[in-house]
Amino acid sequence: MRYGMVINMERCVGCNSCTVACKTANGTPQGVLWSKVFKYEAGTYPNVQAQNQPVLCNNCKNPACVKVCPTGASHQREDGIVLIDQAKCIGCRYCMTACPYTARSFSWNDPQPYFGSKGLVAYEKQRYTNLTRGVPSKCTFCAVTANGEAGRLTQGLPPACVETCPAKARTFGDLDDPKSDASKTILSRRARQLTPELGTNPSVYYIGLGE
Repeated sequence: MRYGMVINMERCVGCNSCTVACKTANGTPQGVLWSKVFKYEAGTYPNVQAQNQPVLCNNCKNPACVKVCPTGASHQREDGIVLIDQAKCIGCRYCMTACPYTARSFSWNDPQPYFGSKGLVAYEKQRYTNLTRGVPSKCTFCAVTANGEAGRLTQGLPPACVETCPAKARTFGDLDDPKSDASKTILSRRARQLTPELGTNPSVYYIGLGE
């Protein structure tokens, strides 16, 4: 079992529904984005077109972040998902430096309310419980939320970004199962990993990358 995701850049419209869904499902505070969409121009003038590239933690099979962590806070489950134990983390940010994909966010302060002087709303009071400042956080494929609660994956649901995408640009599943939708999509569409030459073996694949 190794969870992974395929993102079809040919279908992505750059709406950032994935970004909003991720924040809602995982309760990440201000300034912390586990799912983002990079926008850039591809081609040579006058044949130029806008491109959207969703990015998130690649939950690599050989994660550099786990190798450099001095306390074991960054660790990998048997299903391939990389997690961060906030109780063990000392905030050294070695993992952030080692990550080739800049996929981790760092909480410098206690979670702040989105509505300023009005204080934390009911949603924030519930979701910000147990959040720790001074530690990194990242996408877990919705296995664990920002405050350490069991996420959607535990309930048998796909990651929020996959379910929410209006263009159906994301496919999620077991990369070790050749019959899974994710594995079949990788083979049929020749999906590619980011910087495979680094040896991290990312669990996120892209269709239309660099084309």
